[in-house]
Amino acid sequence: MNDIFSVKNKIIVITGAGRGIGRFLANELSKRSAIVYAVDKTFSKKNQTNDYFQKKCDVTNKVQFQKVCKNILKNSRKIDVLINNAGITLPNNSTKDYPLEDWKKTIDVNLTGAFVCSQIVAKIMKKRRTGSIINVTSINAELGFPNNPAYVASKGGLKMLTKSLARDFGKYNIRVNNLGPGYIITDMTKSSYQNKKSRMTRQKHTLLGRWGVITDLVGPCIFLASDAAGYVTGQDIYVDGGWLANGLSE
Repeated sequence: MNDIFSVKNKIIVITGAGRGIGRFLANELSKRSAIVYAVDKTFSKKNQTNDYFQKKCDVTNKVQFQKVCKNILKNSRKIDVLINNAGITLPNNSTKDYPLEDWKKTIDVNLTGAFVCSQIVAKIMKKRRTGSIINVTSINAELGFPNNPAYVASKGGLKMLTKSLARDFGKYNIRVNNLGPGYIITDMTKSSYQNKKSRMTRQKHTLLGRWGVITDLVGPCIFLASDAAGYVTGQDIYVDGGWLANGLSE
């Protein structure tokens, strides 16, 4: 009997895979026999690996990403899954106005980058009339958080971009969904986690009473990438320990 959750031999492209969530997903998916292409601007020498391919690329540069995809097609002849994970956060903790430069940079990477990459990969998927695009959003796509309007806006925009692309690509059997982490312990959230007050405040807001760990994202990601999610598109899957469902934090 076929394993509907299998990602074996699926060609998976993950952006922002030089560190954090992206790198972890690249490792985990390759362990499950997926053929993974990790894309990022830089890769640490200590994280060099033979388990998956590493491709240097700035996702905000359309020409660069097109070249990467052309190379992938030459080697693997198809792309089954695109995970738009690349993202930055530039919070402003000063009393000054949020810098316009930080706004533009955040939107460019988190939203425009995902849009450009999706368009390029969708052209490839359309020829085979199948594919899955997974956009990594955040609980910030649903709720306002302080001192970081660009990040909140970019993730909210990405959430709705997913629904728009799901509508446009559905006729080609290309599925587009959101994977929205809550507070996961990563390099990006390290400062909040190491501060006991902020750590406990966030922990109490979840229904499970804990921060997420990076392994919590693997199962939902495999589901969306696999044939098990063959009739799932335009959806938001939040991995947040119940944060969004919690009406009262005591």
